[in-house]
Amino acid sequence: MKNRWLQITLSALSLALALALVVYLPQIVHTLTGKPVSWREIGALFHSLSVGTIALMTACWLLSLLAYTFVLTNSLPGLNNLQALSLNAAGSAVSNLLPFGGAAGVALTFAMTRGWGFANRSIVVMTLVSGIWNTLFRFILPAVGIIALLAAGKAPNPTVARAGWVGAVSILALCVIVAAALYWDRAAALLGKGLDFLVRLLRLKFHASEALERLRKDTAEIVRSRSIGLSLAMIFFLGFQWAIMVVCMHATGAYPGLAQSIAVFALSRVLTSALVTPSGAGIMESGVAALLYAFGVAPAPATATALLFGFWTYTIEIPFGGLALGAWALLRRRNARNADAEPPSAISKAP
Repeated sequence: MKNRWLQITLSALSLALALALVVYLPQIVHTLTGKPVSWREIGALFHSLSVGTIALMTACWLLSLLAYTFVLTNSLPGLNNLQALSLNAAGSAVSNLLPFGGAAGVALTFAMTRGWGFANRSIVVMTLVSGIWNTLFRFILPAVGIIALLAAGKAPNPTVARAGWVGAVSILALCVIVAAALYWDRAAALLGKGLDFLVRLLRLKFHASEALERLRKDTAEIVRSRSIGLSLAMIFFLGFQWAIMVVCMHATGAYPGLAQSIAVFALSRVLTSALVTPSGAGIMESGVAALLYAFGVAPAPATATALLFGFWTYTIEIPFGGLALGAWALLRRRNARNADAEPPSAISKAP
């Protein structure tokens, strides 16, 4: 009970902080940029959105949801796209409402998939594989953002450019090493030795190579047979989310250029990892607005873009996920009622 009340308290505080960050976002942007911005200016930009623009945003959002269903269906053979959509929507709604909501999302994933007849081991593998792919691409995104800016010649001086290239290449090399370790035994052995050396150096009581081997053993079949499908699904998912951001930028007059839009999107996805608020709500919007301003966008359009993008990647997922969870619960109750109502099958008796 103590833990439950602690969770409720932390959730309430976290949501209150997220709400406060959004409500006071104009003041935060003013502090970060030194330029005044008001809700009246932001509201005027929202009011100027056309029906066609809103429809385009909606289409990109739905396509991103559809793309992510293939991450789940590739992680859990036998899962169909409608089930994956319900699973993703319900899990996102829970994660978006709770700090450290990933644990609650995993518990909900188990409840829903077990109700559909999947075994515990298959569910664990799906959770591991989808988590690995999300983590890898979350590491890759900053490198892509840096490379986009460098390729567009947006580095302020050669020293910063060299540091950017070194950082981007290092991140990508790390991701390649991890991916190779999931595929090949030799690469896994080398990475395991390196991790064990690092653990000994830090004097931690942890066998990294054994943990890596257990992870490979659990996920080997899915990784080796479905990695291409998983990667393509993640690319399309992130691509459609970036498209949402681009549409938001154009709608508010905040589009700073192709390379800059990629960098802003990469930052937004990294900031969703901030655990102080659910899915980094409020923190993501502040970071997006500040970076857009750094790229020469006026404060009001930058703030409006951040809020619009936050709506399509965070806020709307809560009611949508609630509907998906409610539909699943109703269907589960109806199926249970129908099963109870079925008469027992007649048992023939031998004469």
